[in-house]
Amino acid sequence: MSDTHYCYRHPNRETLVSCSECGRYICEECMNFAPVGIRCPEHATVGPGSKPSAKRQVQVARRRAGSLAAPATVTLVVANVLIYLITVFQGAGIDRPGGELFEKMWLTGIQVADGDYWRLVSAMFLHGSILHIAFNMFALYWLGTVVEEAIGTMRFLLVYFASGLCGSAGALLLSDPGAVTVGASGAIFGIMGALLMLEYMTTGSFAGQAAGLILINLVITFTIPNISVGGHLGGLIGGIAATWALMRMRYAQPAWLGPALVVGIGVASVLVAYVRVQSFV
Repeated sequence: MSDTHYCYRHPNRETLVSCSECGRYICEECMNFAPVGIRCPEHATVGPGSKPSAKRQVQVARRRAGSLAAPATVTLVVANVLIYLITVFQGAGIDRPGGELFEKMWLTGIQVADGDYWRLVSAMFLHGSILHIAFNMFALYWLGTVVEEAIGTMRFLLVYFASGLCGSAGALLLSDPGAVTVGASGAIFGIMGALLMLEYMTTGSFAGQAAGLILINLVITFTIPNISVGGHLGGLIGGIAATWALMRMRYAQPAWLGPALVVGIGVASVLVAYVRVQSFV
């Protein structure tokens, strides 16, 4: 169990995030996103060439050596890769996954209408090609580690799966009944949405790096064929809504209010999927 830490500027606020420059712990209000990590207000404009003191470097190194900064993100990446390898073994090769597990986990409206509601989650762990999983796992690790460190492991998991459910609901809304949807992209778009909200809460502006990243990926979504537009848009909306609920209610009483709202977003996504697939019966 990791120790509890508090923001050095707001001592009543618990946090898992430390400044990449000086190592002091900071809450979401004090975070400043930089190309080399998250920084405190005092080091927000410090150039990459400067270094913290030797004493601070040792303290940061010891803390990071004692715990994995983003265990949920790493676990999700490993789970996706393992499932991909199983579907490759059952399928037709490294770039043509398939087989019994693949068919049991993919998402289609018709099968959800028959009662296979687990597919709303299981499809998030399937990928259709080596390029598909490579791109998604790179994005998940790159973005997920930042978000998980910023909001904590349990909150990250809530955002991830709520976004994934929103993405599955969106895919069903904008797809034909028999269309097959697979991939972690909906949840990953949710993580992009989480970054957007964290950046906004820090800077007061949506015109930042997260917005640029989302714009680029939306252009790709709408221009490349065979990409689930509904899945990406649904995941993005879910991530924005879930992160807003968690961070705005983080210090509210009762403490479970924020997480309960995120669970409600996931439940609402399942209800949307249910209403949608009833038209397929």
